Amino acid sequence: MRLTFILCFFSMFTFAQTNSWKTIPLNTNVSFRGISVINDSIAWISGGSGTVGRTTDGGNSWILSKVANYESKDFRSIYAFDSQKAIIANAGSPASILKTENGGLSWQLVYYSNDSDIFIDGVDFWNRQEGLIYGDPLNGMMLVLSTTDGGQKWTNVCDASRPTLRPNESSFAASGTGIRCFAKQHVIISTGGFNTRLYTSCDKGRTWDTIATPMLAGRKTTGIFSVARNPKNRIVIVGGDYLIDTLKTNHVFYSNNDGKTWKAPNKPTRGYRECVEFVGKNRWICVGPGGSDLSIDNGKSWAPLSNEKNFHTLRKARNGKLLIASGKGKVAIVSAF
Repeated sequence: MRLTFILCFFSMFTFAQTNSWKTIPLNTNVSFRGISVINDSIAWISGGSGTVGRTTDGGNSWILSKVANYESKDFRSIYAFDSQKAIIANAGSPASILKTENGGLSWQLVYYSNDSDIFIDGVDFWNRQEGLIYGDPLNGMMLVLSTTDGGQKWTNVCDASRPTLRPNESSFAASGTGIRCFAKQHVIISTGGFNTRLYTSCDKGRTWDTIATPMLAGRKTTGIFSVARNPKNRIVIVGGDYLIDTLKTNHVFYSNNDGKTWKAPNKPTRGYRECVEFVGKNRWICVGPGGSDLSIDNGKSWAPLSNEKNFHTLRKARNGKLLIASGKGKVAIVSAF
């Protein structure tokens, strides 16, 4: 048994070392926590100081720009449809959702709220028309906005359909991966703080169920920071406490049955992680300020992938194999998968 584990871990470590982590500086100090990868050529990033970036050559070169009149905003949420059309939303109040249809040359305000408690945490779509934006609770209920026209109009989901959160339960806009829309009408959303749960819907957010998790909880800085799911009902959650990024207790778990039961890996990640992404077959990658890790056995064990610090999020192309991570003033292309 011990020999099997050693051989498995050695194989995974060797696999990780043979893969490429190509860092590309962006000549800015902006922290990029929003990322959307469309295919093997096109990707967008977004972050602080009203900054949005776009690549059309697989991440090798980027065009960065600041959204006029929004230079003070932190655009932590982004969803891009192609090289021309994208949606961005800022964290904090007042909240603005903007849309471009000309590659970021100009942006249209499509939603605005000056509620002092509003805080948008993420966005995802099922298709080019239907999607959700979610955020921290308003009057005890999760913020849920929906669109059916490609993000041109956003509507507050009625109170009867919004999940009710417990006291001191909210979400994190650390990587934009606390929400995942999948299949034709399913969605999963993660929370943290004093309660660490998953909210799931199979009807595009009209009704919700909750899933308890063993993720670290008990402080406003603890919880699930990212959730990912593969087509075989396997879920991986990562997080921890962002004030203690080397903590290795109750910060990564996996489920083989859509969250009915949870297991801790026999070899966990090296600390707090802000994003996890399923990248194909049995392989998953997670990133965080302290480094990046790889699992080749569906989250049962993890090995170092990169020691480079200050990466916050990573996404795989929706149509392709391109993997791009983004962080403070840089992106990385992860290849050979």
